[in-house]
Amino acid sequence: MKTWKKITIAIIALIVAGFGIFAWANSVRNDKKADTSKKTLIIGLEGTYAPYSYRKDGKLTGFEVELGKAVAKEMGMKAKFVPTKWDSLVAGLGTGKFDLIMNDMTPTPERAKHYDYSIPYIKSRSILIVPASSKIKEIKEVKGKRIVAGIGTENAAIAKKYGATVVPNGDFSTAIGMVRDGRVDGEVNSSGAWYTYRKKNNTKGLKAIDISKDVKPDDISALFNKKDTKLRASYNKAMQKLLDNGTVAKLSKKYFGADLTK
Repeated sequence: MKTWKKITIAIIALIVAGFGIFAWANSVRNDKKADTSKKTLIIGLEGTYAPYSYRKDGKLTGFEVELGKAVAKEMGMKAKFVPTKWDSLVAGLGTGKFDLIMNDMTPTPERAKHYDYSIPYIKSRSILIVPASSKIKEIKEVKGKRIVAGIGTENAAIAKKYGATVVPNGDFSTAIGMVRDGRVDGEVNSSGAWYTYRKKNNTKGLKAIDISKDVKPDDISALFNKKDTKLRASYNKAMQKLLDNGTVAKLSKKYFGADLTK
């Protein structure tokens, strides 16, 4: 009887060990699958906001497109871009549509409650674009005026801070058209976007006002979900290397005509 008990116990032990080995092997396989699935860094951006991201001859390009590819490569990954309208970018990140956003994103207290920012990679300087005939000479004079800017952007916050009525529109070219047509009194936007626009378009009838004495440059960073701490840490490490070796400065000069890392 004791012998049979010992045999039974031994059989049970072998079965348990077998299940343990199976579970371990399955876990290893799952880990490998997880590693493979994270070989792609999915980046959300507008794709219509030159020079940050836009299409040239049908192909997606721009400062943050090239930078996104470079940082992904440094992380041992491949970048995949998901063009999304500005109004839906942050919501898309929240639902897991992409891993991060690279889209001239300025840190704001409201976004920081729900998301985390990477280290900054450039500084963005805002300007005020108005009709050439406008009497506005500085940002302080937009009080009571209609100023177009993207919803939830730092540009909209600047206009609101100085007493303007913000007219929402996130598309740069459309907003410029609104200024030309007199539907609004002006537009607050990135000096980088204006730099690219005036190289390719007729800006007669428009003037850009430097507002840097009143509005300090903003840090531009990538936006992550708070749960993705390891991914953000890996991204930060890779981005810091690109800042240190001059890659970001080189791309900045290519797309903005100046080193905006300083």
